[in-house]
Amino acid sequence: MTPTADSYDVIVIGGGPAGCTAAALLAEHGRSVLLLERDLFPRFKVGESLMPGTYETFARLGVLDKLNETAFPRKHSVQFYSGSGRASKPFYFSDNNAHESSVTWQVLRSDFDALMIAAAADKGAEVIHEASVHDVLFDGDRAVGVRGKFGDGDIREVRATVVVDASGQSALISRRLKIVSTEAGLRKASIYTHFTGAQRDSGIDEGATIIYQTEGKDSWFWFIPLPEDRASVGVVGDIDYLIQSRDGDATAIFHEELSKCAPLEERLRRAEQAFPMKVTKDFSYRSKQVAGPSWVLVGDAFGFLDPIYSSGIYLALKSGEWAADAVHDAFESDDFSAERLGVFGPKLNEGMEALRKLVYAYYTKDFSFGRFLRRFPECQQGIIDILSGNVYADSVRRIFGPMAEMCELPEEITL
Repeated sequence: MTPTADSYDVIVIGGGPAGCTAAALLAEHGRSVLLLERDLFPRFKVGESLMPGTYETFARLGVLDKLNETAFPRKHSVQFYSGSGRASKPFYFSDNNAHESSVTWQVLRSDFDALMIAAAADKGAEVIHEASVHDVLFDGDRAVGVRGKFGDGDIREVRATVVVDASGQSALISRRLKIVSTEAGLRKASIYTHFTGAQRDSGIDEGATIIYQTEGKDSWFWFIPLPEDRASVGVVGDIDYLIQSRDGDATAIFHEELSKCAPLEERLRRAEQAFPMKVTKDFSYRSKQVAGPSWVLVGDAFGFLDPIYSSGIYLALKSGEWAADAVHDAFESDDFSAERLGVFGPKLNEGMEALRKLVYAYYTKDFSFGRFLRRFPECQQGIIDILSGNVYADSVRRIFGPMAEMCELPEEITL
């Protein structure tokens, strides 16, 4: 399948959550939108856990009813296990807000991404699968379209007034312009798969995200319940520790780390691995700018943060939503400058910085959130807010002064 026109108001590269959100909202504004996705759905993706902060974007997209009809487990909380095997009390989102938005979902990404791209098509975006974008076209520093290969093998150029790069970790524009920077302090790797038959908790805890530290705090595991008795399980650690210092394959490394995590080992004792282990390396990075003349970056094409707090889809949705609003305003004012299109950048960056500081705190070996909250109980609200995705709350800003007394936080990155 090839595009039905030679030019559009907007071309969106990538049909993940960020791209679908931008495409849907811009099409709803009446813009001609071409959404290009290189894969044929359904496809596997990791990153299955949502934050409650995604609720407002879902409401705006009109997909809440569809999500409520799914078999996705309902997520009420996040719980942490220390390296000694001690469990924290669950952080229940409803303790922060009694609204229905405090209950979110653990999503099977193949189904969730299909739901999102269908929403973009329903809003009027032209969606093409198996469309591999080879290059973004520029006239000077201004983006003017894309060159790509389509499902029938046709290679062609398609023009647009604005190009939205939602190409994920391919990060087409920022890598071409050499404006992407890897987070030197977060050079991590992950090894992950799905299991069937893992032990689950009961009641409202059945759908909780659980984070386990291993003995010695050299790595940590996520456990995310999914539909059909599946669970997403992965281990994360420094690349040097987890990958480069080992002789074994990914499965052997996974189980070696699992042997250092008794609570999770017990939870998986009767479980069966659903597919071979997958590996991701060196995954924290950020672009030095969010927009340029006639182009915008959203989701992972702008930056990716360590997955410890399940912030990936939240940041994808918010950046897609804010970028759509910025692009719409650009058309209204006939101003496609970097300043106009990137007006949401400082706000997006502020949220990423709050989450980034919390990531660094978690990786500090002598830091404990339990000890932190016992010493600074007034910070409880801020922790629940940030875990909920309410990352712009005043309560969140107030936790980092006290936190800096107990661990070293990174210098802020600004746009």
